[in-house]
Amino acid sequence: MTEAPLGPAHDGDGFDAFVRRHHAALVGFLARRCHEEDARDIAQEAMVRLMRYRDQPPEKLKLLMYRIALNALLDSGRQQTSRQAGAHVSLDADFERLPSAELPHEQRIEHQQQLERVRAAILRLPARCREIYLLNRIEGMSYTQIARHCRISVGAVEKNISRALHLLRLHLQGHVAGEGS
Repeated sequence: MTEAPLGPAHDGDGFDAFVRRHHAALVGFLARRCHEEDARDIAQEAMVRLMRYRDQPPEKLKLLMYRIALNALLDSGRQQTSRQAGAHVSLDADFERLPSAELPHEQRIEHQQQLERVRAAILRLPARCREIYLLNRIEGMSYTQIARHCRISVGAVEKNISRALHLLRLHLQGHVAGEGS
């Protein structure tokens, strides 16, 4: 009784040979993104997941291997984040001396006041100038996108952004007429 011919991944140079050929490169690829020990574990996990595609040709296997490895790396990162691996703290006597992740109250108040000054300065800008500035800085639109959106030239966008920045500097430095900082 003769056995049926096996696909490309099952022959002598198939999946096992593919794994031997590419495993070290995959570990190196992952080690640039995480610790080497984790890279070895993730590469192993990727190869196990890759087994379900062992009938694919080597070119496809290689692409799948890297995609699977990146997904496994992301999964590993999510697991560590959900467990908050680095956030475990001993609750012994040294706990009181640990620095707080929060800003001191005075700094927090100062930051809030600075934000309020920036907000007030933006609200003082002329309406069209403010609109264009916010489209660029808050919405992330390019000058070309703003020009199309507002039906103006790119040069007009540049002038409005320049004017907005100049006026904001003046407002925030307290040089606006009638302002008593």
